[in-house]
Amino acid sequence: MARLRTKFTEGRGYTKEDWDAVDFPEMTDEELAQMRPAREVLPPEFFTGLDELRRSRGRPRIESPKEAVTLRLDSETIQKFKSKGADWRARMAEALDKAAS
Repeated sequence: MARLRTKFTEGRGYTKEDWDAVDFPEMTDEELAQMRPAREVLPPEFFTGLDELRRSRGRPRIESPKEAVTLRLDSETIQKFKSKGADWRARMAEALDKAAS
């Protein structure tokens, strides 16, 4: 959780003049009671745009994503794959693909 700054600290991307220009006192209980949810105040287009932005972020969806599974194997089998290099998981997946064909 962000800590509330009560004193100006130099070197944070704003000047002392910027700090002094901000005048936002704590809200009173009456002001807090009068607040309304954003969906009552902002237009629906705002939330549509926000949803579109959220969907556009991150890695693009692929047609057939890989699936995480838990598989118990003998330690000797795992060591054989690991001994042949860092890409042992990919090689193990290839071996399973061949065996399934």
